[in-house]
Amino acid sequence: MEIVSRHSLVNGINLPAMFLLWAAVLLPPGAFAEDRRTGHAHAAEQQERHQHSVQGPFGLERVAFVIQSQRSSYHARRGSQRRAEILQQAAELAQGLPLVLLLHELSDYDGIWSILPALPHLSSTYGPSASWFVFLQEETRVTLAALLQVLHRYEEQKEWFLGKRLHDNEASIIHHYAFSEDPASFGYPDPGAGWALSTALLHRLAERLQHEHLKSDFTIDWKHELALYIWDEGNGRKLTPVPEFCTTARDSCATTFTSYLPDCGDPVSKEDLFVAVKTCQKFHAQRVPVVKATWEEEAALLEYYSDVWDASIPTVNLGLPNTDRGHCGKTFAILRRFLSPAVPRADWLLVVDDDTLISLPRLRRLLSCYDPREALSLGEKYGYGLVHSGYSYTTGGAGMVLSRAAVSRLLSSGCSCYSDEAPDDMVLGRCLTSLRVPVTHSPLFHQVGPRCEILPSACDMVPEAQGWIIASDLWLRFLCRKDQIFWQLKKK
Repeated sequence: MEIVSRHSLVNGINLPAMFLLWAAVLLPPGAFAEDRRTGHAHAAEQQERHQHSVQGPFGLERVAFVIQSQRSSYHARRGSQRRAEILQQAAELAQGLPLVLLLHELSDYDGIWSILPALPHLSSTYGPSASWFVFLQEETRVTLAALLQVLHRYEEQKEWFLGKRLHDNEASIIHHYAFSEDPASFGYPDPGAGWALSTALLHRLAERLQHEHLKSDFTIDWKHELALYIWDEGNGRKLTPVPEFCTTARDSCATTFTSYLPDCGDPVSKEDLFVAVKTCQKFHAQRVPVVKATWEEEAALLEYYSDVWDASIPTVNLGLPNTDRGHCGKTFAILRRFLSPAVPRADWLLVVDDDTLISLPRLRRLLSCYDPREALSLGEKYGYGLVHSGYSYTTGGAGMVLSRAAVSRLLSSGCSCYSDEAPDDMVLGRCLTSLRVPVTHSPLFHQVGPRCEILPSACDMVPEAQGWIIASDLWLRFLCRKDQIFWQLKKK
């Protein structure tokens, strides 16, 4: 894994240049393709200011913020805006200037989004000048004076893992049924509220990562897996709950969170979203009727792809036999059809299984934040082998969104399935990673049902849950909460 040197990491900011940065973050998405050498010069300047602003044992100059930003132009812009807000607030507070890093700028390697691969670099490059590393989502707001008061309660020389505590109410498949006898006994951080590591702990974690392999090659839920790694089967640290790390605003909060469902203007039109539903003959009578009774009416462009033609639905027979797993051959056939004259031209492709529940109005609202001319993939982001040199992918069960530009690049590259029953989501992810197409995460996509009582900030939802049988009264109340699309099925 190649890591960029400390002088080529982030766009640093001096105080006279603050207003120039505010102008920069308002540039159109294409502006982020500028020569990285400008960023290199800014990075060196910010690092120098950080090192020379130390006035006492513990001010903001000893805090490094890591904004968990992503590579797509929308997310890079939001990360830059958050950084500018933090630095402006720090200048007004006059208690030292913190270092503010954008995660996606730390390395050309995309796998650092899962945090663990980034720790050795953070430790070696910024550890010597920082006492705390505070991790924020792009939409997490921080009150610096309140945060300093929180951090001052904990001895900086000791190992600390701070945040808003989440726990499972029941054993979860995505957490590999960990702590199945007492799921609530184990806590992990709510990313929206922010979380923090003391440098002492970060150093030790970085050292461990250099000398041992993870127990699993898969990254499914990074926040839970990070907490497990830090806990180290009881030999490490558990998360320390901090009430000032908040999602909902209160008077005492040091951090707050807005929403994972942003408002970027008018939603994408129905005609700009093509929906491809993967099904097979054995589910025509069982699953397809649920789709038709719920969310199909919100789609202007939708086709069902099956292994047989069925006029009652109707389905499109792609000429491929059904496979019990993987479906790579079917998915690539759908990609080719999407670009062909056989279907109306659309900017976005959504590929879902026939047991997926979706709020299409919320998806179209989310897509308004992205440029369809930019090659990108959007969904619930998983990873394989990320600590070393693996790849990311959007898991198929939660729905996969691809821009037209991404589909075009993918097919023109010659990338293909090694077998028709290969895992389509992983093959797509590997191809997109090799093409440097951003695999973009949204917490609004869920392979399994989002646990709204645990993480409400992830429940402004878009494509949702593997297994329509989960559409119990709970799920239907959830899906009805904002747009009433699924109310009639609930009544049934």
